[in-house]
Amino acid sequence: MAKNKTTETSVSVEDFLNAVKEETKRNDCISLIKLIKKQTGLDPKMWGQSIIGFGSHHYKYESGREGDSPNVAFSPRASAFAIYLSGNFKDRETLLEKLGKHKSGKGCIHIKTLADIDKDILSNMIANHIKHINELYGGN
Repeated sequence: MAKNKTTETSVSVEDFLNAVKEETKRNDCISLIKLIKKQTGLDPKMWGQSIIGFGSHHYKYESGREGDSPNVAFSPRASAFAIYLSGNFKDRETLLEKLGKHKSGKGCIHIKTLADIDKDILSNMIANHIKHINELYGGN
């Protein structure tokens, strides 16, 4: 069975943030950390080289593949932020309609900047996502 490439690391979140060259993106990272920490009560940790995650859970798929994953995470990619949220949490589609300028995939929402979205809606989405993850995998 293949091992997950993205695992929790000992890299400092602060060091990672200091390496984000664009000031707006760095400030948005700091704001996202505050927002997610407020929702989860968890401190951020680096996952892989560029994902900031909060908490973790162990998953096991019917295929037998298993591993650990952050409960909620984001990454400041070059073109947009990737915010990793389940595709199945309560009111997902309704909240996405109210979020603001974004693109979404099955387990990810892409935004260019926090100024493009309603942060209260994102906060609600994170809360619903965390509740969904806790129901599936237990709190951690």
